Amino acid sequence: MELPPSHHAATRAAALAACYLSYRRGSPWRGLALQAVRSGRRQDIDGVGRKYYLELVLEDVVDKDSTVNCTAEVLHHLGNKNIAPDVQFTIEGELKNTDEADNMFYNRIKSLEKELVAENIPDNHGNISPEMEPIRLLAWVASGYVIWQNSTENTKFQLAQIKHVKQVKRSDEYLEFDYIILLHEMVSQLSPPGRYYCQTGQR
Repeated sequence: MELPPSHHAATRAAALAACYLSYRRGSPWRGLALQAVRSGRRQDIDGVGRKYYLELVLEDVVDKDSTVNCTAEVLHHLGNKNIAPDVQFTIEGELKNTDEADNMFYNRIKSLEKELVAENIPDNHGNISPEMEPIRLLAWVASGYVIWQNSTENTKFQLAQIKHVKQVKRSDEYLEFDYIILLHEMVSQLSPPGRYYCQTGQR
């Protein structure tokens, strides 16, 4: 069944696909977010679940003028809310290269005398210091995984705030951060009870 791009079910599936893409393709200087739904179609598959076929426009969280088209398929399994939706995607074109900026972030964190610790990003006024922007984008990546794992056909999650982040001390060349994040559920306009703990790393 064809769905208007503004249809609630299409926008929820598209938002989930965007979070999954950010988890798969994000970096300290690349976060992907849904800009627009170009088309949507829904198919009921007997004994399996409900599948959405979507055409999306994604924007870079840092540079909103940088966009990319994407097709995605999202399958919500029938009756079992403990199974994460299946998401398949194809990006049309190339994502903006962030290798140089990512390496600068890596070298800056590695040069710190003490492990990084921060909280409340953004603050209660919505402000983010420039040096915390890549920390926020890594949380965007990690939250993409959390959202994917916890989404249903009737939810639409968004990262609201990093409550706490701490760099994990390691003896190898990798960076690792432990996050406590706050999610906002856009359908109910509530923040789910409890805190979500997630972990991300970079080299």
